Amino acid sequence: MHPEEFYQSLAIDKSPLVALRFNPYYLLLGGLRHGRPQLEGETYFDLASNDYLGLASDRRVHQAMTEAIREYGASMCGTPIATGYARILAELERQLARFTGLEAALVFPSCYQANVALFSCVAKPQDVILVDHYAHASLGQGIKTVGCKVKPFLHNDMEHLERQLAATAGFRQAFVVTESVFSTEGSIAPLGVMVDLCGRYNAIPVVDDSHGIGVLGKTGRGILEEKAIANYPGIYTASLGKALGNAGGMIGGKHLLVEALRYSCPGLIYSTALSPGCAGGVLCVLEIIRNEFGRIGAAMRDNHRRLLETLRHRQFDLCSGPAPIAAIHGGSAENTISLAREFFNHRILTTPFVPPSVPDGKGTLRLILGAKLDDEGLKSLMRAMDSLSPPESTPQAPVSDECFRRPAGAGVPAGVLRGTLDFA
Repeated sequence: MHPEEFYQSLAIDKSPLVALRFNPYYLLLGGLRHGRPQLEGETYFDLASNDYLGLASDRRVHQAMTEAIREYGASMCGTPIATGYARILAELERQLARFTGLEAALVFPSCYQANVALFSCVAKPQDVILVDHYAHASLGQGIKTVGCKVKPFLHNDMEHLERQLAATAGFRQAFVVTESVFSTEGSIAPLGVMVDLCGRYNAIPVVDDSHGIGVLGKTGRGILEEKAIANYPGIYTASLGKALGNAGGMIGGKHLLVEALRYSCPGLIYSTALSPGCAGGVLCVLEIIRNEFGRIGAAMRDNHRRLLETLRHRQFDLCSGPAPIAAIHGGSAENTISLAREFFNHRILTTPFVPPSVPDGKGTLRLILGAKLDDEGLKSLMRAMDSLSPPESTPQAPVSDECFRRPAGAGVPAGVLRGTLDFA
């Protein structure tokens, strides 16, 4: 193939977005004004980011990040196994383990990186991995690196999972992989039941708590607190860039697991360590959650309730789960993008999920309000939403879902697990 032909083969068809006169991806945002993002001189309501507790713009977090940078520099410029393991990073790992109730933890530059790096270190080709059908793309990519049998189970269907587990006797080891909160519509995994099933069939549970840590549980400590799971026997991953308001990821679990990964995980030992500023910021957020989650968590939940009430009043077709994520059923990719445009025209940023992030015809518009707005800001948002056009008024010009195959979202992209699927 000629190089020019090769590069042309990578071209993305943006004609559907051009036809709709709106591209919701890679919006060029400016700085914050009163905690709200700027775009081309206009101030928007942010219902697209995962800043559940509104702590990414908290001045105490900024101060903690600044102090860490002053002490350690902008970067350690080294991998953790070499010159990158600053004391503040070790302290963060200790505090994350304490916060989640795990024996030990490792910090990665992102949770995507942690998930992709994990499975090749713990699973073998003679193993089997059972994974929730709606699992995040990073889990799918990581699972793919192992080359073992992969058997998806129906979303949050524990009866189907048990049938799959009952057929794992011939494998060296079985793993059961899920998210805690599924970020497209906010459903929550029945992790307690899953852990019990894993114990019955000698399987290792693996949970990604990225949308649960700082959100679920009486004191905000995530899915393990929410489901009252003590002495968790499995592997735990989470993002530090959602409710924890910074960047980075973690893997936690038993001491033996963490020590093995510390010396064998390529995604950790060959990657520049998380910046000291982010480590300082997360440490500050953990302390804020310990002391203030009662107030902040209540505001997050109350704001979410008011958001759902307003959306129902405007007759949007909601498909939201119990987590503080509002999800509007958009149907076709075209209609979902059109819904995002309607909100955008009212200065509201949202997240549209279209194929391959979701199945054809299952487009979803996600809104996360969290605790980002004070009462006055919330009233302003509700006024803006009161003038939204009814969903049925969105344009209906035919555009095939196939045209939207390239823009990626949260779900496992088409083909990631191809060739090893088994829905028996």
